[in-house]
Amino acid sequence: MDHIFGYETWLTREKRAAANTLSSYLRDVRQFADWTDEERLPLTSVNQEDIKHYAQSLEKKGKSNATVVRSIAALKSFYTYLMSIRAVQINPAKGFTPGRVERKLPAILSNHEVDLFLEQPDPSDSKGCRDKAMLELLYATGIRVSELISLDVQDLNLSASFLRCRGRGKERVVPLYKGAVRAMAVYINDVRLQLLGDPGETALFVNMNGERMSRQGFWKIVKCYQDKAGIHKDITPHTLRHSFAAHLLENGADLKSIQEMLGHADISATQIYAQVVNQKIRDVYAKAHPRA
Repeated sequence: MDHIFGYETWLTREKRAAANTLSSYLRDVRQFADWTDEERLPLTSVNQEDIKHYAQSLEKKGKSNATVVRSIAALKSFYTYLMSIRAVQINPAKGFTPGRVERKLPAILSNHEVDLFLEQPDPSDSKGCRDKAMLELLYATGIRVSELISLDVQDLNLSASFLRCRGRGKERVVPLYKGAVRAMAVYINDVRLQLLGDPGETALFVNMNGERMSRQGFWKIVKCYQDKAGIHKDITPHTLRHSFAAHLLENGADLKSIQEMLGHADISATQIYAQVVNQKIRDVYAKAHPRA
């Protein structure tokens, strides 16, 4: 397991992997290490045929194609690390390609559904005011939930209407619309200090105990307001990120600008939203054209 500890350090310090990537890759590699133990196969002696057998074992257990693909990606990364420390000479997972995964288009909310969702928090009490500010900020900027809960007070510039966000080892600046600025101003000026347990706390968003908001806590907030809004789509924090990007594209924003605001390293990740918009146009055409 020493190699796995080293791999974790490498992912964190060298690759600056996101929290989700770090946890999923480590989980996949540990599961593979358990399999190699059962097979009495040293990690440093694995070949491509062994990788193939492992992928087949996952399929036999009923794992989805997407899970198998992700597991192989984790192993490619792991053996890249082992090559870097000269523990192995070749990457046995390189060149092995499991079945291709059909990439699903992300679910987005309509403009009406976004309005309905953002109207649910009651800003007359401290919790509702905080929740309103968080949801408005998330839709205004399209940032990831991990980035949202990592924000500190100094990352926000209300007078200039922008947010400074750090994610995936890079920093970016995203503008805020007026409604988000107003919601944030009320939260900062009237509510945040009342919630703080420690006056020295730097977190922008805190829970009702005055501590930094957690992913789980924010997830529950999103689900609560989905139920209140009566929206039948499955809304997650990422749904607002997807909706932010798709709505910008629908209203004329270019892909390069959206890529920068989302913090995508590769524009291919942003192009999925062009497919979402094109599919929406095709659906409208199919429903509305008299000869369709």
